[in-house]
Amino acid sequence: MSAPFEERSGVVPCGTPWGRWYQTLEEVFIEVRVPPGTRAKDVRCSLRSRHISLAVCGQELLQGKLFDSTVTDEGTWTLEDRQLIRIILMKTNRDAGNCWTSLLENEYAADPWVQDQMQRKLTLERFQRENPGFDFSGAEISGNYSKGGPDFSSLEK
Repeated sequence: MSAPFEERSGVVPCGTPWGRWYQTLEEVFIEVRVPPGTRAKDVRCSLRSRHISLAVCGQELLQGKLFDSTVTDEGTWTLEDRQLIRIILMKTNRDAGNCWTSLLENEYAADPWVQDQMQRKLTLERFQRENPGFDFSGAEISGNYSKGGPDFSSLEK
């Protein structure tokens, strides 16, 4: 089996003071740098449909209303190498037109260039899913790709 689209094509990260976040059609990934030696018992993480909070050793690192809704029961967090917290949120709306412009409603927005690259990547990922025999991981896209690109589903095959 081949690697997932985002592993073959790379990710488009949005940098933040505490780490970075990026997205695929289905998920939002959040990577938070924490002091080396952090233990899981030092971490307090709450993941709800439209809200997230993360504190390490009593210090709030991330808290607020998410840009869009997520599937609460499918959100997870892990502590890796005692220095990185990785949070994975499952989007409720999983189409290419649902490209988050920021992680939280009013914080951690992608700059316009990064937002453009994120939308391109989601559109190519959509094309990959619609055409499983083709590899779009190295493809470039221009033109109408905003909101997930053109809809070819009504064309006859």
